This record gives sequence, C-alpha cells and structure tokens, in this order.
Amino acid sequence: MVICEDLLFSYGAKLEGYNSNDFIFQEGTSLKYYLQIKSGTVKINNFMENGKEFVHGFPFDGHCIGESYLYTDNKYAVNAVAITKCEIIKIEKKTFLEILLKNPKLMLKLNRYTADRLHFRYIISTFLTISDPLLKLTRLLDYLKAYFGFIEKYTYIVPYTRQQLATLIGVRVETIIRTIKKMEKQKLLKINSSKILY
Repeated sequence: MVICEDLLFSYGAKLEGYNSNDFIFQEGTSLKYYLQIKSGTVKINNFMENGKEFVHGFPFDGHCIGESYLYTDNKYAVNAVAITKCEIIKIEKKTFLEILLKNPKLMLKLNRYTADRLHFRYIISTFLTISDPLLKLTRLLDYLKAYFGFIEKYTYIVPYTRQQLATLIGVRVETIIRTIKKMEKQKLLKINSSKILY
C-alpha cells in the first residue's frame, strides 16, 4: 500500500464501495479526495471520439489513483472505472495535504510511487513502436516482475487477465493467447490453472 490505511482512517478517511463498471472519477471533473484502493482492480482509461478506449493501467489493492492531481487545480484527464468490486479509501484533499506536510517522508514515498507509475507509462508507450507481440509481452512481464521484486523463473504470478494484457500492449486478445502459448512452448513462462507464472 502507498499510505498506511490506519493513518488515513485516523484522519477521517472513509471506505466506499464500487461495483464493476462504476466510475470512481471521470475525465473533466476535479479532484476532491486522495483515493487508495483497499481491494479490487481499477481501470484508468480514456474514451475516444470514435468509440475506442485507451487504457493507461490497471491499479489494484494498495495502489492510489489520480494522486498527481493533488498538487494542481487541473481537472482529471482520465477516467477511473472499477473493473471488479472495489473498496476505495477516500480522504479529503485538504486533509491529505495536511498529513503530507506533517509527514515529509510520506510525501517522498508518494512522489516515488508517482514517478514509478510515470516510468511505467513511458515503457508502455514504447510498445507503440514494436510490432512483435512476443517482444511487447516479454518487455511488459520483465518490467512487472522486476518491479515487484521477483527474480527466479516462474515465481511471478501475473495479476492481469489476458484481455488486460492485450489492452496494455495494444494487441487483440487472440494475439495475446497465441503469444502466451508460444512463450509457454519456449519455456519463457508456465501456465498453472490458467494463471501465468513468469
């Protein structure tokens, strides 16, 4: 988790439930709360004029969402949509900023988290220039495995569905399924009860 939940609740944070497909916030609205996912998975996205969707990521348990807007008056440029049943910890922006001012180490921790997410976005954006889906998926899985501190082969359980992986690297789900099978044959990953072990 980014910020200790007990600390947030001690300052008056509330827990709010969301069902799948509920908007947590929408593009064009203003930030009112610091939001941290207690449980569930959220999709950060934009809907394009042609009806297509661009997905920026799938934060889950322990991650915060929209935190970069705490330091500006800009309106959200993205949506946050629950893709599973979610519990979100919410604390008013003003109160949260007071917590950070009283605890500078927390501000550094939050800034590091935001910097890591920005780094992830840079990595994902390079996939637009790569045509080989195996190379795209390998780079994504290498990054995720290293980020979560896994070293040994087949120790990292990929937390994303095949559809989510396809969305992240910009290919069709059928392409991801074929690529995963190919990687399994090459012993680059294992499949265990539909879970991907990398």
